[in-house]
Amino acid sequence: MGFILQILNGLQLGSIYALVALGYTMVYGIARLINFAHGEIIMIGAYTTVFSINLILIKYNLPLWLAIFPAVIICTIFGIAIERLAYKPLRNSPRISNLITAIGVSLLLQNTVMKIFGASSRAVPPIFTAKPFVIAGTNVSKSAVITVVVTAILTYLLQVFMKKTKQGKAMVAVSQDRGAAELVGINVDNTLTLTFGIGAALAGVASILYMAAYPQANPLMGSLLGIKAFTAAVFGGIGLIPGAVLGGFFLGVIESLTRAYISSKLADAIVFGLLILVLLIKPTGLLGQSDKEKV
Repeated sequence: MGFILQILNGLQLGSIYALVALGYTMVYGIARLINFAHGEIIMIGAYTTVFSINLILIKYNLPLWLAIFPAVIICTIFGIAIERLAYKPLRNSPRISNLITAIGVSLLLQNTVMKIFGASSRAVPPIFTAKPFVIAGTNVSKSAVITVVVTAILTYLLQVFMKKTKQGKAMVAVSQDRGAAELVGINVDNTLTLTFGIGAALAGVASILYMAAYPQANPLMGSLLGIKAFTAAVFGGIGLIPGAVLGGFFLGVIESLTRAYISSKLADAIVFGLLILVLLIKPTGLLGQSDKEKV
């Protein structure tokens, strides 16, 4: 029973990694840019969740999960603003300039939040309070089931969006050949901005699901979470939607089992060690790179 519970806990954690990794993989696949400030978008979403719940939802006795709406909206605004103000002016610059910019934006957001709200953690009550589900004789929290289901639904909808909509097809075209996309009338600037917006919106969803599992927000929470989500994207094959999700699930399960049966102190080392091993054996990640499927 304990093993099954750890697997389910791993899937919950992996679902959060997957949602964040989708933001990394979309931006890299389309803009050829690694947005290391993405972790701080989750932190912004977590603080939005805290204040939405403590100042509005509890006061008016509303369901706490409604905090997902302001979290997604604020994260999307921040994602688009970061792309427009920080990355767009450097779009044709060397990648090292973009990397330095991403690190600078990350540090700016961390320190701004720390200055305004302090370095102490901000807590929220349990977001999903219903009785746990019973799966294979094991009690599983409602938040774990909701997290996995929401991730699966959003991944499916994202795939449909990329393949069936005009905007999604424009993203695929930009990812394959930006110059040719411009020649056929695609607005590359707007497409890249939309990419950042979608990635940030997914981070907003991830932030409230993270708060449901670990109900505290602090200014530095996005750093390690962002690194692990980026690791998940690379693990599965960065630039691929299925790769980001597979990497997220795999990373979450490995981390959960390691903490339960080996050592919580060694969990991160083992996770990153497995990444190094995979990259040595298959540098393109588990699912490799496919230009036809890349987004």
